[in-house]
Amino acid sequence: MARSKRRTTRSKPSEPAPPSPASTRSSLTPVQDDESPPLPVPQEPVPDTTRYCRPCVLEKPSRTITLKPPARKSTRKRTQLDYARLNSGVESDPTRWLRVIQSKPIKNDQFKRMKGADVGIEWLEGDEGAMREPIVIESPDGLGMKMPSPECTVTDVADIVGRETPVEVIDVASQSNAPGWTLGKWADYYNLEPAARDKIRNVISLEISGTPLGDQVLPPRLVRELDWVEKFWPSTRKGKGQPYPKVQLYCLMGVASAWTDWHIDFAGSSVYYHILRGSKVFYFIRPTPTNLAAYERWSGTELQSNVWLGDMVDEVVKVTLHAGNTMIIPTGWIHAVHTPVDSLVFGGNFLHSYNVATQLKVLEIEKATHVPKKFRFPMFTKLCWYVGEKYLRDLKAKEEFSPRVLESLEALAGHLVSEARTMERGTDAAKRDAKEQVPSDRVKDPGALARELRWRVRLAAGATSDDEDLGRPIKKTMVNGHGVKRKRSPVEPHGAPVLFKNFQPREWDVALDLPKEEDSRRVLAPYPYPSDDGWHHRWSNWDDASLTADAANSTASVERKRDVIIKIRNVDGGLERQRIERVFEKWVWDDGPVDAAASDVDVTMEETESSGRMDIDAQINDLKQEEEEPEEDVPVEGPRTDGTLDPVVS
Repeated sequence: MARSKRRTTRSKPSEPAPPSPASTRSSLTPVQDDESPPLPVPQEPVPDTTRYCRPCVLEKPSRTITLKPPARKSTRKRTQLDYARLNSGVESDPTRWLRVIQSKPIKNDQFKRMKGADVGIEWLEGDEGAMREPIVIESPDGLGMKMPSPECTVTDVADIVGRETPVEVIDVASQSNAPGWTLGKWADYYNLEPAARDKIRNVISLEISGTPLGDQVLPPRLVRELDWVEKFWPSTRKGKGQPYPKVQLYCLMGVASAWTDWHIDFAGSSVYYHILRGSKVFYFIRPTPTNLAAYERWSGTELQSNVWLGDMVDEVVKVTLHAGNTMIIPTGWIHAVHTPVDSLVFGGNFLHSYNVATQLKVLEIEKATHVPKKFRFPMFTKLCWYVGEKYLRDLKAKEEFSPRVLESLEALAGHLVSEARTMERGTDAAKRDAKEQVPSDRVKDPGALARELRWRVRLAAGATSDDEDLGRPIKKTMVNGHGVKRKRSPVEPHGAPVLFKNFQPREWDVALDLPKEEDSRRVLAPYPYPSDDGWHHRWSNWDDASLTADAANSTASVERKRDVIIKIRNVDGGLERQRIERVFEKWVWDDGPVDAAASDVDVTMEETESSGRMDIDAQINDLKQEEEEPEEDVPVEGPRTDGTLDPVVS
């Protein structure tokens, strides 16, 4: 803490006399000898406020000595004061907030309890609420996760990683780092009896990647499938000695009564959290816009030391975890953690493509609250460039993405465009910082990449490059940058969004044609005179019962053919199947009608489908043929003399 400056007033310095060589007085205080000196030659005194030693004073008597002997220091031991807490007006009490909680309204959680085998990409794609709330997996079975033995202790951690390894230790009372700790010293402290510990301390940032202990930890399968660092950071740049975001494997060690104050994990990253030994109590605040705004006002200000954040938000939810439990915390959730008993935890952070907008919002909060770079997600922007470059290649290859991922990619593209603008228009320092974050091994032209990514994401989402929002209907088709008139299509009515923009149908694994069925029968049915209003509606309904009711004495012979095609393909977590049934009928009446307006009638095809997803291969081909072939006028002919109608299959 800097000391305040005090204003001092000095009198005009007097003219000192040169000391006698025989003087035995202190060299720090100029005095005159007892003998009367000769009268000095009058001269103009020169004020001089500089500090001088004795030889300098002897050289020039007009100089004034201002040196003082050092103040006496006491060797008596004094109580160490926590100036950080005193400055904020809060007493140094590690259990202060635990007492505050007792009088606050805390809700019990209603979060999902899931089986490990159910936590996968299939759940994420099929459940709109997936990864929007924390989930608890009470048993690690089926998670695809590997952890050290439950018998592992903090001493084992120190021995495996190295007892001389530096570790950041947090003083719970001040929520600040305590310097000078190693894993060996921490293990000795942790193994003390609670009454013998001088303070309550906590370790929450021991990253163990690349250590023998890290080889014993494998994050859950879902985390590995989502993690940006795992998926997009080049594997050739994650070797020993190469910098990359090491945030995937953490070992957390806390003693009883430890408290981690309200926070959001850096860059809004999601967290997996496994209790190996002990217990943890989480307090959650949902990341709504209002709650995030309250957190931003609270974080980094004097409110952080004096105000319970729960009083500034809508609600606080409590979750208790025990040994063997695993929890996944999604993007942006504000949380505080209490350690009721000595605990050992393994976990890690990961960014993903299902909520990029919130991740970027938390990044803005970190900048607004001046969080030091040391405590932010390492190399975040460089990772974003790697992610954007890979998704751009995928979009060029016509890969499909869910609307939720496309929404996130829109936010990512906006962030990268902002970085590109900084490189183009920012200050020299800002340009330099932005360029340093671009991975030159993958990104050659960051501005072009960012803007093309934004354009292709909007196209994939059904918007055009001149639309500002996603989901708008296509206004025109662009060919080499020029607009052309769109042809009318039955699949794309006026004002409706295009259903099959950039769609590439998936192949079926099996396609079976069942044996054809043929039969014939005689039925009572009225002749379909084209001059009758609504005749085509009656025949389009494919309801023979309604036809025979109005048949009178008209009898027809019906020849019927039936084809059935079965298609099957494997998908993630199961299979899809489709059944296509085609029915062809030819109707011939015994007595031909007498109607000059009669003509050929379309009475042919019925298709019934049952499928998890629509097979549109045939539809796309038909549409292409329809656009390529010109329409022909078909002349109207009278009925044949034999009373038959030519069936037409379209």
